[in-house]
Amino acid sequence: MQFIDKAKIKISSGKGGNGVVAWRREKFVDKGGPAGGDGGNGGSVYLVADEGLSTLLDFTYRSIFKADNGENGFKKSMHGKSAKDLYIKVPTGTIVKDLKNGNVIADLTEHEQKVLVAKGGRGGRGNTHFCTPQNRAPQYCEPGEPGIERELQLELKLLADVGLLGMPNAGKSTFISRVSAAKPKIADYPFTTIVPNLGVVKKSDGDGYVIADIPGLIEGASEGVGLGYEFLRHVERCRFLLHIVDGTAENPIENYNIINRELAKYSENLAKLHQVVAINKIDSIEENVLQDLVKNFEKLNIKPFKISAVTGENIEELKYELENKVNTIEKPKSEVNIEQDFAATDNDDGYWNVQKVSKDVYVVTGGRIIRIAQVTDQRNTEQIIRFQNIMIGMGIMDELKRIGIQNGDTVVVGKLELEYWDDEIYK
Repeated sequence: MQFIDKAKIKISSGKGGNGVVAWRREKFVDKGGPAGGDGGNGGSVYLVADEGLSTLLDFTYRSIFKADNGENGFKKSMHGKSAKDLYIKVPTGTIVKDLKNGNVIADLTEHEQKVLVAKGGRGGRGNTHFCTPQNRAPQYCEPGEPGIERELQLELKLLADVGLLGMPNAGKSTFISRVSAAKPKIADYPFTTIVPNLGVVKKSDGDGYVIADIPGLIEGASEGVGLGYEFLRHVERCRFLLHIVDGTAENPIENYNIINRELAKYSENLAKLHQVVAINKIDSIEENVLQDLVKNFEKLNIKPFKISAVTGENIEELKYELENKVNTIEKPKSEVNIEQDFAATDNDDGYWNVQKVSKDVYVVTGGRIIRIAQVTDQRNTEQIIRFQNIMIGMGIMDELKRIGIQNGDTVVVGKLELEYWDDEIYK
């Protein structure tokens, strides 16, 4: 399976439905009063961790997700239907970033853990909500709130218990196929493994742990040489590391040191992870050479295991050690700095702008004021007065005066065209 560990997606929550202006029209009921229903809420968007997924491959085929809008309200005080929330499944271990500011907004490490990334717009209120003793027949309603549009980056970090390290051709893929049911690609040339191979190793109590073959760690990996930079991030999630050294290489100790230097360059935390060292391919090493190699490791205070992934020699002893470490070493805590995600719930589109487009015409733009204009009937005096008062409260009228509007000039707001007069209503 192709491994994709980064993806960009666009998401949109649903807008809220508009409230309506309506009246009770029942036989024998005089002056029935307002009966405009509320609009339904728009659908929110959530990301949900799913341990059944292992890559972000699906997001290369589909990268745009939109929740449904809420229904508009109805007469007879019937409310519009709220839209269903949208749940997007991602692999456990997915880090979520806001592409606009680069902030990390979630680190989904547990199965079914979810995070709200875009709240649906609230439905607008019908005219029944605006009835007062002074105004028993309100002629206006509210528009629904807008949805939220965002671009997010998903970055996958594998959640393995054991990270399997070693130079290319050290025999890591052969080892993982020996101890688990994984069937990685195996051949005698560098970079056979170009994706992290995951294998589940059965424990003596019947449970299991996950071991990940991390590819491409060579000298310069922390600077992007080879494949290492793309995969070093996965090592950070492991409890500890199993470092397999090719005992038939020209300088096994130096190869061991090269990889550890790359880990330290990439992350101080990686350099501190506990390592189990295994010398592989002992079936192809002369005994005196092997003993010298073991002594050289012991000078570094390392007691290496001597194994052959091909023949299976000493594999069970190594598996016992790995199981013991899995049972005793806790998974490292996430070092990701999670920022509070205000953008997920910011449905306020109150920004507006005023522009003079001709000698006597001014155009007002902006999300909220345009939405209010959409539910305002220009033929209804009460609704127009309320709309103008809203413009005063938002500061739009003051801006029109500042840029030189004159009595009789036209103000265009969405579908509305209003004639400006500087009388008491604007003071």
